[in-house]
Amino acid sequence: MNNNLEKLEYFQILENLSKHCVTFLGKKKAYNLRPNNSRENVEKLLQETSEATNLVTRNSAPSFYEIKDITTELKILEGSGVLSCASLLELAKIFKLSYELKDYLNRDFLDLNDYPILNNLFDGLYSNKNVVETIFSCIIDETTLDDKASSNLQKIRKQQRNIEQDIRKQLNSMIHSSKYSKYIQESIITQRNRRFVIPIKEEYRSMVKGFVHDISNAGSTVFIEPISVFELNNELASLKVEEEIEIEKILQKLTALFYPYIEELRKDLDLIGELDFIFAKAKFSKVLHAITPKINNKKEFSLKNARHPLIDQNVVVPISVELGKDFSTLLITGPNTGGKTVVLKTVGLLTLMALSGLNIPADENSSIYVFDHVFADIGDDQSISESLSTFSSHMVNIVNILKNTTSNSLILVDELGSGTDPVEGANIAISILDYFFKKSCLTIATTHYQELKHYALVTDGFENASVEFDLKTLKPTYHLLIGIPGKSNAFEISKNLGLDNSIIEKAKSLMSSEQVNLEDLLKSIYDNKSSIEKEKQEIDEKLNNIDLLEKELLAKKEEFENKKKELLQKAKIQARDILLDAKEEANEIIHELNKLSSQDPKTSENLRNKLNKSIKDLSSFNPETASKNANSSTFKKEEIKPNMEVFVRSLSQNATVLSRVSKSDEVQVQIGLIKTSVPISDLEKVTEKQTKLASTSNYPSISKSKSVKSEVNVIGYNVEDAVFVVDKFLDDCALSKLKTVRIIHGKGTGKLKNGIHQFLKTNPH
Repeated sequence: MNNNLEKLEYFQILENLSKHCVTFLGKKKAYNLRPNNSRENVEKLLQETSEATNLVTRNSAPSFYEIKDITTELKILEGSGVLSCASLLELAKIFKLSYELKDYLNRDFLDLNDYPILNNLFDGLYSNKNVVETIFSCIIDETTLDDKASSNLQKIRKQQRNIEQDIRKQLNSMIHSSKYSKYIQESIITQRNRRFVIPIKEEYRSMVKGFVHDISNAGSTVFIEPISVFELNNELASLKVEEEIEIEKILQKLTALFYPYIEELRKDLDLIGELDFIFAKAKFSKVLHAITPKINNKKEFSLKNARHPLIDQNVVVPISVELGKDFSTLLITGPNTGGKTVVLKTVGLLTLMALSGLNIPADENSSIYVFDHVFADIGDDQSISESLSTFSSHMVNIVNILKNTTSNSLILVDELGSGTDPVEGANIAISILDYFFKKSCLTIATTHYQELKHYALVTDGFENASVEFDLKTLKPTYHLLIGIPGKSNAFEISKNLGLDNSIIEKAKSLMSSEQVNLEDLLKSIYDNKSSIEKEKQEIDEKLNNIDLLEKELLAKKEEFENKKKELLQKAKIQARDILLDAKEEANEIIHELNKLSSQDPKTSENLRNKLNKSIKDLSSFNPETASKNANSSTFKKEEIKPNMEVFVRSLSQNATVLSRVSKSDEVQVQIGLIKTSVPISDLEKVTEKQTKLASTSNYPSISKSKSVKSEVNVIGYNVEDAVFVVDKFLDDCALSKLKTVRIIHGKGTGKLKNGIHQFLKTNPH
């Protein structure tokens, strides 16, 4: 089996897959991956790959980091032993990674029912946050416990630091003293045998009372522990022993945290490796732009625009192959280096990948059958040491395939029958292919023999195919043409390369009339089919472009309709807001009018009723219809200027323009005492009829210069109401061209005063 996998370069796929794994277990699973011959298992493997690919697309890939093989640590735990700082950190990392992985799947936008296999794996992870936090708070790195790991450890280390400080202080005093400085080899304090010492010149060793702990390699320096720090070094050594005892107690206590979770750790380790491997398959799939193939029960496969995964995806030529539906044996012919072997390897390798649960680089709706074996005789295994010729080496492989093949096998044979007498080789090849056919195997073979092409033409269940060759460039195009027997093109190639024409004609004359007629027939079939394939390809490309254009037009149409609805709705809301503002202003006017004249309440009531009717009628307002009904007296944008008199269609009133046209194509207008913004599409040039209509409207004609006072009193108002009154007051005064006005707000708490002043800072008047 491994020999077939190696010939199809399956192990190179595993090598590339392993590069996407992070953990040692993930890499191990990648290297140990093998094709499966159980349909149920293959579907499960492909489903988990598909789930991971979809999840990576929606939620990015989960973060993995390298974890250690904890087999040794688990054995220590089972024996109730004590773990080191490094081992404890590794165990904590496993719980930490488990927690992070479970959190990865906890997203509101994910429906976990879409990922049943992965959800089950993630759900099986165990994590203990308290244990993780305890370990990471007590251990600084692989060799060091934190001082706060226990109160006793903190106390011991504090005493150590104090004693070390005393020792260094005394030794520094000696080093820099006039008495000892001349004996010192170098002004440093160092340690030997975990005790503090100073370097003394060898010739002065007797001048410094103390204990010699070491001598330099050259013998010129003696490391002496002065007698003055002997007791302090003893105390420090004693504290070191206490520290080690305390550290052992702490490590024992921390190790005990994991005793109840040995099985959980073992399960977590396996699940982390499994998830790392599955998501590596997803990442590998993304790199190859691969899809999940369908599994069929009909012992056939269909690969659409399949691409060899080990060839640069930017240059590889896709091939489409179907086998098992209309024929079970495909015979590929054509010149050398034309791509015949690549076709075999592509079909075989993609089948092996699918049976291993890997997505394949092909188009959607590609399908495969779960074969029990994929046999391959590709390449030349001739061996001088074993006296095997090319023919013999091929035949050894063929014999092995014949012995082990079943009706559910896929067989791929390169250059069947080559390496021996052409007539005998061709007859043996036909017999072998016929044997495979009668055993109901699916077979793809490549050959140069004319006899095999002729056999495939007249035999049911067999089909010819060829790889296209460009005679102008003398290079293969690598396109696979099903139904077209290949041609050697020896005469055409030789002619293009400059071989004398007389030699070529002589060669042609040596061919029998039957051979010439058959070659002419094959050439005619090849040329016609090749032309049809090219036309089909052009038609497919144009259809794809048409589909893209159709989708683009439909998208634009939908966008246009949505924008249209949005604009209509916005126009209705805007018109409603205008009328509501107008009604509010009108109510203020009516209120003022009622104050000025209580003899004409009917006029006020009519105005209010008119505005209410306008708002009610707005539910049936259609801006498109209004636009169509607009007369030819509509303004152009550049014609509208301040102080111009216009007619507002929606209010049936004349108005005075107060501002220039804004970027949103609106202007501010004044209608009596009402000031509002309206779209320029709602404005018309004033006609005689409109002037008459405006003059007979229910708006009372009041001269601003006569009605506007130069003073307003807002004492007693809240800030919001006062600002509204002052804003309107300033507008009226500006229209009446008053130069000086007075606003009375009083003192009180100062809240009203501050509110008015803040408003005035932003008011344009």
